[in-house]
Amino acid sequence: MSIANQGFPAFRADLNDALPALASNNSGATEPSTMFAHQWWVDTSATPNLLKQRNADNDAWITVGSLDQAADTFNVAVAQGGTGSATALAARAALGLVIGTNVQAYSSTLDSYSSSGAGFRNKIINGKMGIDQRNAGASVTVNSNVYNLDRWQSAVSQAGKLTIQQNAGSVTPPPGFTNYLGYTSTSAYSVGTTEYFWFSQSIEGFNIADLNWGTANAKTVTLSFQVYSSLTGAFGGALQNSAQNRSYPFSYTVSLANTWTSISITIAGDTTGTWLTTNGIGIQVLFGLGIGLTSLNGTAGAWVGSQKNSVTGATSVVGTSGATFYITGVQLEEGSVATPFEHRQYGQELALCQRYYEIATTSFSPIFSGMVTSGSAYYLSVKYSVIKRAIATVLLTSAANSGFPAGAPSVANNGADGFNTVKTANSTVNGSFYQFTWASAAEL
Repeated sequence: MSIANQGFPAFRADLNDALPALASNNSGATEPSTMFAHQWWVDTSATPNLLKQRNADNDAWITVGSLDQAADTFNVAVAQGGTGSATALAARAALGLVIGTNVQAYSSTLDSYSSSGAGFRNKIINGKMGIDQRNAGASVTVNSNVYNLDRWQSAVSQAGKLTIQQNAGSVTPPPGFTNYLGYTSTSAYSVGTTEYFWFSQSIEGFNIADLNWGTANAKTVTLSFQVYSSLTGAFGGALQNSAQNRSYPFSYTVSLANTWTSISITIAGDTTGTWLTTNGIGIQVLFGLGIGLTSLNGTAGAWVGSQKNSVTGATSVVGTSGATFYITGVQLEEGSVATPFEHRQYGQELALCQRYYEIATTSFSPIFSGMVTSGSAYYLSVKYSVIKRAIATVLLTSAANSGFPAGAPSVANNGADGFNTVKTANSTVNGSFYQFTWASAAEL
C-alpha cells in the first residue's frame, strides 16, 4: 500500500481510506485492489469468514483459518494433500475419517488410556496365543471342559470330537504374530439339540471394573481378532456375565476359506444386570464351534436377559470332518474402534497367565534334602512367581525319593502366594530327599 506525493487534502483522503483497511485487515467480499506480499485479508464472501495472507510471490492467497462470527471463535486451517481445509472438521472429511467408524472419539480414547493404563488396553490375556504352560505346543484331544492354551477353556458335551493345539496345521500366522490357537474336527458330527462345543476366556472382574457395566455409565467395547478356517459362512459367539443371565450374541462372517480374516465387533456396554468387579468372573468371551442346544443360540446384536453362547444358524466346525478353525490377536478394549493389537512383552504376558495357572517341571522342581529320622515329618515351602487370583488347587507329582516312601508329598498349607508340602521319612539316613513337580490352578 502506498500514497502518492500530493497536496494535503488529497493526502488526507487517501490516508483516511488506508487506515480502516489496515485496522480491518482489508476485510471485504472481494480481494483488495492493490496487493502486496504477506498482506492480510479477511474474506467475508465465505461463511464462516476466512482469514487469508498473500504469499511471498504475491500471486496467490493462503487460507490461514476461519472466523466464526456467531461463536466468536477462530479455527486454524489444517493442511491436507498440499491444499488446505478451513477447519479440522473439513480436513477430517477430506481424509474420509468418521468418528465412531474409523476414528476413535478423542474423549473415549483418552479415557481408555487413563483408566486402563498404556500397555494394558486389552482385557484379554494371552490373546496372541503365545503361552501354553500345560501342553507346550502338543496336540490334545478335547474330552471335557478343560483349559488348553493359557486362559482359554474348551467346553464340550461330547468327548473326542475336536483336537486343539498351539499352531495346529502349521499355517503361517498373520503378520505380527507367531502363534495361534487351532481346533480340528475329528469327524463329521451332527450336533444334537442338547449338545454344545465352544471355547471361551473368562475375564476377572477387577480387570473390567472401569467399564461400569450394569450402570447408566456403561462403556462401549470393541472385540477384534483374526480368524482362519477351512469353512466359510457365518460364525457366532457371545459376551456374558458370571450369572449367565445377561448375554450379547454376536455374529461374524468368514468369506474366504483358509485365509486370515480380520474381524471387529463393537458392543454397547450393558446398563443392566450384575457384572462382578471382584476376583470372580467379570466378562466371559465365548466363541461357538457348533451349538445344537437351541436355548443357547440367539439373535446377534442385542443384550438379552438369559444365557446365549452363539447365534442361531452359525457354522458348525464339528459338523465337517477335518474342518479347521484357527484364531489369534483376540482383543477386547474400551471404545468403538478396534485399535492395533496390543503386543505385551512375553514376560508380562506369562506373569498375567500365572495369576491363574503356574507349573513347575522336572527341569526346575522343589527338593527337600538332609538328614532325616524315620517316622518324622519334613516340610518344604514353595513360593509362587505370581500371587494367585485365589487359593489355588495344587497338584503334586513325585519326581524322585530317597529315605522317603514312593509317591508325592501332601499339601500341608495352601495360600494365594504359595504352599507347604509335608512327607514322612521311612528311614534314618543322611542325604535323604524328596522331589516333586507341581501345578497350581486358580482359574475362573
